[in-house]
Amino acid sequence: MPSNRRIFTPYLIKSLESLNISSYPAAKDYKKDVVKMKPNKAIKRGDRILTEKPFTYVLKSQFRKERCDNCLSSTKVMKCSSCNYVYYCNRACQMEAWPLHKIECPFLKRIYPRTVPDAARILCRIIIKLNNGGDMEKGYYTETCFRKFRDLMSHYQEIKHDPRRIEHLQCLHAILNEMMQDSAIVPNEAELSTIYGRLITNGFNILDAEMNSIATAIFLGVSVTDHSCKPNAVATFEGTTLHIQAIEDIECLDWSKIFISYIDLLNTPEQRRKDLKDNYYFLCICSKCIDPQESLEMECSCCPNRKCKAPVDVKLNNCPACGTGISPRHRNGFNDVMELTKLQLSNMKEIAYLDVCKVLLNKQEEFMHPFNVWYIKTLDAAFEAAIDVGKWSEALNYGKKLLPGFRKYYGDWNPLLGLLYLKLAKIQHHESYLKECIENFQEARKILEVTHGKDHSLIQNQLKPLLLQAIAESTA
Repeated sequence: MPSNRRIFTPYLIKSLESLNISSYPAAKDYKKDVVKMKPNKAIKRGDRILTEKPFTYVLKSQFRKERCDNCLSSTKVMKCSSCNYVYYCNRACQMEAWPLHKIECPFLKRIYPRTVPDAARILCRIIIKLNNGGDMEKGYYTETCFRKFRDLMSHYQEIKHDPRRIEHLQCLHAILNEMMQDSAIVPNEAELSTIYGRLITNGFNILDAEMNSIATAIFLGVSVTDHSCKPNAVATFEGTTLHIQAIEDIECLDWSKIFISYIDLLNTPEQRRKDLKDNYYFLCICSKCIDPQESLEMECSCCPNRKCKAPVDVKLNNCPACGTGISPRHRNGFNDVMELTKLQLSNMKEIAYLDVCKVLLNKQEEFMHPFNVWYIKTLDAAFEAAIDVGKWSEALNYGKKLLPGFRKYYGDWNPLLGLLYLKLAKIQHHESYLKECIENFQEARKILEVTHGKDHSLIQNQLKPLLLQAIAESTA
């Protein structure tokens, strides 16, 4: 998802003299989009802290033939007749996108029918914006405080010594040279690396209503927000617009005390720290990452004594709760299942297979604790796979088992927990379990009104009508 963010290294970009840019819009000032919240006012759970439009964004290439390149809506789309690359839902969206697209259109046409890597396309758009006054655009995070693109952290030194990033940057530079060759505006690698650094450490995945990543974007104001594995705020989206919602009470609008998560929280502290170090160049020292109990519980075994519900470290000789001995058979069985689970889940990154998930779950039952993160990941994969093939009773079974793990590791006020309740409610409604579906619709509504806001289209156009329909059916 996500992704989320951080101050200044100078950059130089050549002029755009060779392109007709007379009608390109002037740099925007998004002060009007800032939620008018007084700095000294207490923030309550569910309050919207910030609303922001993107500095620039691109639809992910895998969706370009099924979503509008401008508004990102999933609908019937028609392609640009010039580049044959981007698609729009209607004439109005095409016209709204034209000031920027008319500059990138010949670049995309030149490389068509090949697919442009998403990173190359958004870098191209950033370069175009910066050469047309975008360096003056402001993203406000309070009524008076703002950030410009140059204020975003570039991590220039870290990238310069990161072979993985250098190789990626060199590939992108070659693609940009091929796309933009006649325009003579592609920066050299040193100049491009500062732009690239600001992108990779400040980029957001724009998510649809079900938290699927559909686009990549840069938002200026929200880049002030730091990370925590125990966040007190969450980023959600309405189209291309970002909202920061408080999921806990906060004393006041102090951005040094407002945290979102940059990464998936359903990972061990070691993996989370590695992801943050590799991608954002900092070591997380939040309370969850330095808690040894967190690591133990996330990769724990169940106790061989089935009446004992305690999580167990198989390196120990006995269960610390009931004293039951940890036999070599139990220890080896647990280690084998952990290794198999990690291998199979890695193989199913793109698509989960229900039969494989069932095999894993059967093997995990004897050895893994219900709060073992690899068991929860397997349940999650099985839940989605069962939905994909219409096995509704199996999906309900997996989804119900998922709830405790999601609540424990994502927290009580996370959109993923709310969406899990919503999916369960939809299945129960489909299967005519009206009492249960109403309860889960109401639980989903309670969470999602906090994480998305009561006015969000997910709630107004989907959740509330379904809830009212279920209530009407239950009283008929």
